[in-house]
Amino acid sequence: MSKTVEFYFDVGSPASYLAYTQLPKICADTGARLIYMPMLLGGVFKATGNASPAMIPAKGRYMFQDLDRYAKRYGVPLKFNPHFPINTLILMRAITGMQLHHPERFLAFTDCLFNALWVDGRSLDEPATVATVLSEHGFNPEEVLALSNDEAVKTALKENTETAVKRGVFGAPSMFIDNQLFFGQDRLDFVEEALR
Repeated sequence: MSKTVEFYFDVGSPASYLAYTQLPKICADTGARLIYMPMLLGGVFKATGNASPAMIPAKGRYMFQDLDRYAKRYGVPLKFNPHFPINTLILMRAITGMQLHHPERFLAFTDCLFNALWVDGRSLDEPATVATVLSEHGFNPEEVLALSNDEAVKTALKENTETAVKRGVFGAPSMFIDNQLFFGQDRLDFVEEALR
């Protein structure tokens, strides 16, 4: 039976973006199934007492240099977002809503947000910018806003986040193979090893 990788992520995390660019190929190469698990990183931080490494200036500077090294290794674009950190509550609700109600557009939608944040450096804290980005990519901003205000969607994101914390998640990205946790985009070699 083929293995699965459960990928807990938040678009506000540049490390999640890098893992997101690499996991589909790793799963394709190993015959594994990739399961996307949107969660709210702010909720995880609050529940676990953790915080973004960027909150410690020296660590934050190092983290972005290190992520840049990985982006070059992976051959993907990465630009530090001058608006970081971003409040992703509405974005992650919208992603969850797409996954639940429009699964055929889920990846295109998630791509759109990850790229707006970590390739184009857009300010997705601003509703007008979000609306512009969505329109540019063929999404209806009003429909997306309605999705993110849907009670079932709010509940699903909350439950994903609570489940992540119960399973030992303290940051993003976090990947599970069976019940084994792999934290960080710099652990993808271990993810691939476990799948093989």
